[in-house]
Amino acid sequence: MRNYDLDFLKKFSLVIGFLMLVTLGLILFASHLNSVIPPEVSPQAAKRTEARIAPAGAVYAGATGAAAQAAAVAAAAAKAASQVAYGGTTDGSVIFGNLCTGCHTSGAGNAPTMTQGAWSARIAQGKDTLYKHAIEGYTGPDGGVMPAKGGNPALTDEQVKATVDWMLDNLK
Repeated sequence: MRNYDLDFLKKFSLVIGFLMLVTLGLILFASHLNSVIPPEVSPQAAKRTEARIAPAGAVYAGATGAAAQAAAVAAAAAKAASQVAYGGTTDGSVIFGNLCTGCHTSGAGNAPTMTQGAWSARIAQGKDTLYKHAIEGYTGPDGGVMPAKGGNPALTDEQVKATVDWMLDNLK
């Protein structure tokens, strides 16, 4: 080896050694800071943290899993039943005025307006078809889009049918 190679290796070793000392110092400083911070003493804060980082789902397996899954389905159905839109009213005018009027008075999304001419082809398909399209949603060949339940999944099928009936009774 030549002298300038040895000189380079000495300087390079000094730089690496210095960086190792800095790294070790940072590790020790971080360890010291971690020991200075007091642990969480509030049980409510610990519970909030556990709830925030809890898994989003659960695994159901075997007989106990089937029972837990049935209980979860029942709880979800009870929660959904408690969240029926518009207080569960089947007054079509209330639902139309709060939800449907946005599209069916302006024609947004190629929605038929409240005129006989706009509805004649749809009425010819029958009420069952109208109910089905209103409940399940529909995309027409002309680009018209009817979201399921008018975009409010909290509506019951009876509420949707009552609103369709009200709309048909009030065409101009």
